[in-house]
Amino acid sequence: MSQISLADLNAASRDDFVAALAGVVECSPWLAGQLAAKRPFTGINQLHAALIAAIQSAEPDVQLSLIRAHPDLASKTQPAAGLTAETADEQNRAGLDRLSEPEYVGRANNAYRVKFGFPYIVCLRRHTRDSVLRDCETRLLNIAKTETRRAIEEIGRIAALRLDQLVIADDKLKVHGRLSTLVLDNQIGKPAPGIPVELVELATLGENRVIARAVTNADGRTDQPLIGGRPLPIGRYELRFSVARYYAERNVSQSDPPFLDEIPLRFAVSEPEGQYHVPLLVTPWSYSTYRGS
Repeated sequence: MSQISLADLNAASRDDFVAALAGVVECSPWLAGQLAAKRPFTGINQLHAALIAAIQSAEPDVQLSLIRAHPDLASKTQPAAGLTAETADEQNRAGLDRLSEPEYVGRANNAYRVKFGFPYIVCLRRHTRDSVLRDCETRLLNIAKTETRRAIEEIGRIAALRLDQLVIADDKLKVHGRLSTLVLDNQIGKPAPGIPVELVELATLGENRVIARAVTNADGRTDQPLIGGRPLPIGRYELRFSVARYYAERNVSQSDPPFLDEIPLRFAVSEPEGQYHVPLLVTPWSYSTYRGS
């Protein structure tokens, strides 16, 4: 998806405008056509708000057609037909292609389609594999009217993330979260540099996976956020800190083997656009944490 400035979008012909936004909402160029008539937009937030307003003001049958234009989530043995490049990329990033078929979210997805008559729609970049299945199972308990509204909300979230990748503007959509850490050596009251850190996504479906590795710098922080520039997928995580070598290099007396070698901190993310700071306060014999921001 090549980027385009908002100024160029405002100045483009109607056909070029529609072509540029063709991938923002699945197989629904009529939406881009309506937006073209509302130019100029002063910011990307105004553009996104206009898109949402166009969906919400559409007739119920048009809304239903929009929802049905979205594909089912793909499975390993039965890939969904008609995936756009944007949707295929989002499904792969969520790790759905790495699930074994007996565990695959497709079972709940099929039950959802049978009950409501349209596909289960979720903004995959805001979820882990586990939370996708949990969300689908929870929404299966709803009535059709509620799920129509939920589907439109999710379409809006998907569109916001695609617009964020596509359109260059002075303002920003609030679609990104941030996860950071800090290691503080409580024995001396100073930041702890040189400590290897791993961030692991914990999974009930499939295997846990390491999604970030870093080493703390002179400030006890990592040079970059462990997750940044994207939503924080809803789910469970573990931060692993290797501290024994740090104390050994500073000639701190330790038992053999060290009482604390690798320290795991388990936590959960529930706010994909939130700011999560998960520090480690450590001595050779104890540690603690908290949620900062």
